[in-house]
Amino acid sequence: MGKLISILWVFLSTVWLMAGGNVNPNLSAVADIPNKICKANKVYIEKDAMLMWQDQAYVDAEDGAYKRNYSVAKAGTWNHAMNYCRSLTYAGYSDWRLPTADELMHVHRHEGQVFTYYRDNDFWSSTPTTDVRYYVVFPADAYQYKRYKKESNYIRCVRCMSKKERQNHLHRKSTPLFQSR
Repeated sequence: MGKLISILWVFLSTVWLMAGGNVNPNLSAVADIPNKICKANKVYIEKDAMLMWQDQAYVDAEDGAYKRNYSVAKAGTWNHAMNYCRSLTYAGYSDWRLPTADELMHVHRHEGQVFTYYRDNDFWSSTPTTDVRYYVVFPADAYQYKRYKKESNYIRCVRCMSKKERQNHLHRKSTPLFQSR
């Protein structure tokens, strides 16, 4: 019986020591973590092509739409992609459109990743193929591939910029909404 009490005492002492022993009630409070997302939405200005690209964070629902072949915001079918870009109001502009395959290939041929928010999967283009499909561009290799309109792919909208507009935005470099190269 004495041996059992000794083992129990060693066990409880070990648990007490591992648990921290006497907890000091004067410890500093844990900092509150805000619920808001720290990432700011941006645009990417492609100087040589005079294009402004949507550079907006992707959300879980869009990743789910891509994986499960349905449409939500910046992921979906080709028709959804066309409608999404046509109706987009972003960064103070409402003249967004779905980019051509050439525009997508051009922006992804830049060295490194130019977008803050990106996905390593196909992005829709407005360029049709010869066999009732449309081109998507895979960012990692900047090549175009054929996809059926009913498939789900990611969406990134683009708009053309005037020279005056481009100069105005390049002077506002410090604004977190804009990034250029």
